[in-house]
Amino acid sequence: MNILFVADPLEVFKTYKDTTFSMMREAQRRGHRVAACEPSHISWRSGGVVTAKVRGIELTGRADDWFRETSADIRALKDFDAIVMRKDPPFDSEYFYATHLLEQAERDGARVFNKPAALRDHPEKLAIMEFPQYCSPTLVTRDEAEVKRFHAEHRDIILKPLDGMGGMGIFRVGPDGMNLGSIIETLNHGGATTIMVQRFVPEIVSGDKRVLVIGGKPVPFSLARIPQGSEIRGNLAAGGKGVAQPLTRRDYEIAEALGPVLASRGLLLIGLDVIGDYLTEINVTSPTCFQEIHEQAGFDVPAMFIDALEAALAK
Repeated sequence: MNILFVADPLEVFKTYKDTTFSMMREAQRRGHRVAACEPSHISWRSGGVVTAKVRGIELTGRADDWFRETSADIRALKDFDAIVMRKDPPFDSEYFYATHLLEQAERDGARVFNKPAALRDHPEKLAIMEFPQYCSPTLVTRDEAEVKRFHAEHRDIILKPLDGMGGMGIFRVGPDGMNLGSIIETLNHGGATTIMVQRFVPEIVSGDKRVLVIGGKPVPFSLARIPQGSEIRGNLAAGGKGVAQPLTRRDYEIAEALGPVLASRGLLLIGLDVIGDYLTEINVTSPTCFQEIHEQAGFDVPAMFIDALEAALAK
């Protein structure tokens, strides 16, 4: 099987923790051929099919020079058995355009995972609106007065931008309301930008759990990203400590309810963020934590993903 990974530049991969790298390694272990390109390498010309400047690669098993390039060609995306979209956020205009190019490649006959239309239809913070029964009280608005009313009701809140990643731009405001007005102004730019506000969930001290769902089925271990020091953010990018742990009954309840629904829409891999008993985000662009869970809990997440990819292609 020929698999093309659409991802960030290979040269910036941190292979000791990179999930895309772990997917590539498992694919190669099974005898599949691996190639890579960046979204900026994809193009379309009228009268033709979607193509990309593609690097055929072979993983070396070494830590530093972890791959060697075996070819560099312009290839039609439809000629690959599978295209795995793994470009990291932000979900900006260029990411949006890339999904349209990949959707055109689907019309050419390509098989893309996660499905480009599903990536567009499930923005990672707003996707939870479909499943309010699993969420803590949440407000999405541009209106400063609405935010202040929400704070008056819930007293302890989290505010965050809709396009943030890695914990960027997240604020907590406690019962005293300190700096609430300034924080709202910073995030919503005078009412020009929509933000999300959620009731603070104190169980964050035990971790912001990443629950992976592959092919509609939950991985039996989550990675709890535990805030360190005075931080309220558990994100690994914000210094959180990742601890693998078995899913709780509530984790399973959420994952088993959402997994089949989202898988049916072409989302082969999702990452649910769960704090305590509450769903806070649905990650669809490039969910991570494969290696941390595999190394700490012994569960082979990359193998489960490639199993699911092979099964999807067999349909």
